[in-house]
Amino acid sequence: MSGDGPERLRGRRREFDVLDGLVSEVEAGRSAVLVLRGDAGIGKSALLDHLAARVTTHRIARGAGAESEMELPFAGLHQLCAPFLGHADSLPPPQAEALATAFGVSAGPPPDRFLVGLAVLGLLTDVAARRPLFCLVDDAQWLDRVSAQTLAFVARRMLAEPLALIFATREQRGRDDLAGLPELTLRGLNDTDARALLDAGAEGPMDERIRDRVLAEARGNPLALLELPHGRVDAEAVEWSAPHGPGRVTGRIERSYLARVRALPEPTQRLLLAAAAEPVGDVSLLKSAVERLGIDPDAVEPAVSAGLLDVGTLVRFRHPLLRSAVYRSAGLAELREVHRVLAETTDPGLDPDRRAWHLARATVRPDEAIAAELESSAGRARARG
Repeated sequence: MSGDGPERLRGRRREFDVLDGLVSEVEAGRSAVLVLRGDAGIGKSALLDHLAARVTTHRIARGAGAESEMELPFAGLHQLCAPFLGHADSLPPPQAEALATAFGVSAGPPPDRFLVGLAVLGLLTDVAARRPLFCLVDDAQWLDRVSAQTLAFVARRMLAEPLALIFATREQRGRDDLAGLPELTLRGLNDTDARALLDAGAEGPMDERIRDRVLAEARGNPLALLELPHGRVDAEAVEWSAPHGPGRVTGRIERSYLARVRALPEPTQRLLLAAAAEPVGDVSLLKSAVERLGIDPDAVEPAVSAGLLDVGTLVRFRHPLLRSAVYRSAGLAELREVHRVLAETTDPGLDPDRRAWHLARATVRPDEAIAAELESSAGRARARG
């Protein structure tokens, strides 16, 4: 990771050095664990992306916590491990059975958490033995509790295998299942790097008063430095504020994102809402939902061109704050319509819990059929532990 990397990673030499060391450990056949901590927009996701680009010759597994899935046991773990379930046959039968029950593949009593942890450890170790494996987990603060605990269990037991487990998480109050693991806390950029990043991301000459106020508001937060100038028209439009905490910065970033979203065509805005309401990022599911909503699939192009959305094997927003801004700004009627369509396009046989979740958010009045699906979903969650 020589050099300063892309502009959004300016000023992260210390972090680059740590990640370089981690890659060297794995390439030497040793395991590595790291928790990246910091405020929203500080650069954690960008570092994960940069690391993924650095290790493309190795195997990469990615997962991300989602606020909407925090009550679904094992949801985060399933997202990370699903590509490797074909290797589960190599596990001892009790571990394989526990994992199958946890992921809803087979029915049974709640699985032993210890066996599930051993199964995930064995699964990832087996995959890594064939080819170095880097597991990247973004937004770990939103993992469901049992997934976070299981991954922490695995992280504490990784030994001599070419396997890395890297988490990105915001600072948390209260419970922290990743406490005690090796960590690196990201801070705001120094003044020199902040000014250079702001200038590099500006679309043209910037009034000095606006420049100084954006620097004061951003407080070295890279995403804020890149996003806050959007929508700034003149110095008189800039609201001066005293130094403030990360929550205020987060709100300003979300408002900046919304200004960019509202400049897009109306069909593109509706498509973004559908994508924001479906946290898994399933491309085929979103395409089906978009068609049911009467939106031309080509409406995605303006969002991609604007750098707000990436469509590959999964649909990914530029940043989690963009997703939350789109979702939270929508009206109740819009949200209900989108969730109704997503429920209709979600296979009840393959993912009944997600279908029930969408149905619950699509309804206004009590509905016995939906209540029954939710009760069944709760029963499955209890059975999984």
